[in-house]
Amino acid sequence: MAAISSCSPAVERGWMPGGPGTTDHTDGVVQLWTGSWIAALLVGVLVWGLLIWCVVAYRKRKDDHQLPVQLRYHLPLELLYTFVPVLMVGVLFFYTVRTQDAITSIDEDATDVSIQVYGRQWSWDFNYLDYDVWDTGQPADLNNISTGQAGLDEYAAQDEVPTLYLPVGQTVTFTLNSRDVIHSFWIPEFLYKVDTTPGRTNTFQVTPQVEGDYYGRCAELCGEYHAYMLFNVKVVPQEEFEQHMADLAAAGQTGQLGPELDRDVAPEAPDFGGEEEH
Repeated sequence: MAAISSCSPAVERGWMPGGPGTTDHTDGVVQLWTGSWIAALLVGVLVWGLLIWCVVAYRKRKDDHQLPVQLRYHLPLELLYTFVPVLMVGVLFFYTVRTQDAITSIDEDATDVSIQVYGRQWSWDFNYLDYDVWDTGQPADLNNISTGQAGLDEYAAQDEVPTLYLPVGQTVTFTLNSRDVIHSFWIPEFLYKVDTTPGRTNTFQVTPQVEGDYYGRCAELCGEYHAYMLFNVKVVPQEEFEQHMADLAAAGQTGQLGPELDRDVAPEAPDFGGEEEH
């Protein structure tokens, strides 16, 4: 890491989106990413260097017609090129698991805000569970989003998509569900995404640490209008977050958009013509 300390911020982050400390996990992901690339580049330089050295040092000379000594086995060398790759993979595995465990662990006692996210064709529903309010994308008919290409083109404008509000410095626990098919909840600057899967609830926990506006999207090809599944994210001070919750309540968006709005996508069980068991 010290070798790139004098580079631009983008290079230091391995051209990853976002900035330093966007959430409590992003710096760890960036360190794993850039560290892996540095290790890979060093191995590449070593391997190419050894190859070039062998080509130059052991090339055939004009007056040399003698066949070099042929070795069938070279146990130390074989042990070296077996042990070193295994060691490298082990080190990478250790740091990957350590970073992954830090991201996926859930501490219920640390939760400040609980938000339920529903992915659906072709937008998102947000339930702010602690405040008993909700927000959603347009159009309002949650089970019939395909309103024609003209409506979708207008909806695709970034200022028309739903906005998720998060309080800065507060630990948010997300529960993620799907109303129809598999989607993937992704905020690129947070460097993490989680699938929303029919019939299954996924969770993750994150603490936004930098105020600002971010973009979110679906990262799973989920059908014809997958590209329209956009949303905005606003990381704001606690006071502004509380005000937004009050605004949603004042607009009548109280309660929760629950599973009653799901679309049943489970196929019927095939009839194989067998006898019924009792």
